[in-house]
Amino acid sequence: MTYRGAVSSAPVTRPAPVAPTRAPSGRAGVVLGCLLVAVASAVGVWALWRVFVTTTSGQVVELAALRGAEYGQTQLWRVAERVLDVVSVGFIAAVILAAMTIAVLRRRWELALQVAVLMVGANVTTRVLKLGVLERPELDVAASYGNTLPSGHTTAAASVSVALLLVVPPRVRPWAAVAGAGYTTATGVSTLIGQWHRPSDVVAGVLVVLGWGAVACALVALTSPRAATSTGALRRVDDGVRPAGRRSLRVAVTLLLVVGAAAAGVAALALSRTWQGVDADPSRADQVLAYAGGASGALAAACMAFAVLLVLRQAAAARLPES
Repeated sequence: MTYRGAVSSAPVTRPAPVAPTRAPSGRAGVVLGCLLVAVASAVGVWALWRVFVTTTSGQVVELAALRGAEYGQTQLWRVAERVLDVVSVGFIAAVILAAMTIAVLRRRWELALQVAVLMVGANVTTRVLKLGVLERPELDVAASYGNTLPSGHTTAAASVSVALLLVVPPRVRPWAAVAGAGYTTATGVSTLIGQWHRPSDVVAGVLVVLGWGAVACALVALTSPRAATSTGALRRVDDGVRPAGRRSLRVAVTLLLVVGAAAAGVAALALSRTWQGVDADPSRADQVLAYAGGASGALAAACMAFAVLLVLRQAAAARLPES
C-alpha cells in the first residue's frame, strides 16, 4: 500500500561543484605585470650605473657620501659589522634549504624551484654585472677600487628575505615583507657605514632582487591551480589572503609605501643639494648630508621593492575569483 505524501528514501545525487579558476586573461595580466617590473628593475640598474658611475658628478656625489660615513663610524661599525658577518655562502645555503623545507612541508613543490631560481638568478646576476659587465671609468675623482655596483651583500640579504616571502603562509606574508625590508635596509646601510659600498651599489642590489623576485612571482602565476579535494568539496587551494587577513596586507603595503616615499623624499633633497655643489670641495656638513641621503635611498629602495613584491606575490597566488 502506498501512502500519499510518503518521502522516498532514495538518495539524491547532486553534481560535485566545479572549482572555478582564474580566467587566462587575468593570469596573463599578472604575468605581464611581473615582467614589466623585471624590465623596469633592469633599466633602473643601468640608469644608476650610467648616472653615478660613468659621470664625474655622480662619482663626486657618492665620494661625498662615502666620506660622510667616516663621522661616527667607530660606534656604528660595532653594530654594522655584526649585521654584515651574518651574510655568507653558508648563510645563503641555509636559507635556501629552510625556504625549500617550508615549501615542501606546505606541499608546494613548485615553490622550492622558484626559490632556487630567485636565489641563484639574483646572486649570480650581481656577480656577473659587477665583475664582468659594468665598468667604473677613471675620472680623476678619487682613487678607484674598480666597479662595486651592485652590492653583493645587499643582494644576498634581499634575496633571502624575498625567498621567505615566497614560501611563508598567507597570514605571515605581510609581516615577512616588512621584516625583509628592514633586514635589507640594515645590511645595505651597514655596507655604507663600513665604506664597503656606495649608495648606488646598495640600491642596484635591491633592484636586481626586485627583478628576479618579479620573475619568481610570474612563475607562481603560471603554476596550474590544484584540483579540489577528493570529497568534491570546494576548497580554496591558492595562497590568497582570506578576508580577515586583508587588513594586515593593506597595513603592510601602506606602511612600506609611506616609509619608502618619505625616505625617497629625504634622499632626493639631500643628494640634489650635494649635486648642486658638485664643483666645490664638499664641507663636512655636505658629506654628512650626502651620507644621510644615501642611507635614505637604501631605505626607500628596500621598502618600495618589498611593497611591490608583496602585491605581486598576492596577485600571482589569487587564482580563484572572489565571491
